[in-house]
Amino acid sequence: MTQSTDVVELLKAQHTRIRDLLDEVAAAKGEERKQHFQDLVRLLAVHETAEEEVVHPFARKNIDGGEQIVKDRIQEEENAKEVLSRLDDMDTDSPQFMTQFKELRKDVLAHAEAEEKYEFAQFKQVADRGKLENMARAVKAAEAVAPTRPHPGTDTAVKNLAVGPVASVVDRTRDAIRKAIG
Repeated sequence: MTQSTDVVELLKAQHTRIRDLLDEVAAAKGEERKQHFQDLVRLLAVHETAEEEVVHPFARKNIDGGEQIVKDRIQEEENAKEVLSRLDDMDTDSPQFMTQFKELRKDVLAHAEAEEKYEFAQFKQVADRGKLENMARAVKAAEAVAPTRPHPGTDTAVKNLAVGPVASVVDRTRDAIRKAIG
């Protein structure tokens, strides 16, 4: 029997995939770069939505200094969403894209490191394995219906619940159109 993944393992694995995609975008050109960037945008959007709905509320309530830690992470996430929104419609081979992408990359890497250090590291001290596995399932459920594009201003569970369903349908339709037309 395989062991279930806990929320820390799940989110750290996603951070690894995000780091890989950041490298792939930076190294590629043309259609390959565009595809890697679209994959990155989608992963970041669903990942951050799930964190806002599941991880941050838990951190606020259960870890020392949780309110301030979450406030700092949300500010970082909002900054990244704004940059992603600008980059999303840019030509991925343009010098402007790469200049802004390099800044985004630096910020996303710093954000992931801060989450792992200040939030995730404390989770195993305040919750048992069963709770962390339940949170992983909740994160996966939130990601399944999350918007696939960044939506600045939707930085809390309440805002995500209000905007998320409509944004998710619009985003997933946009994704299907982009895929169909190349």
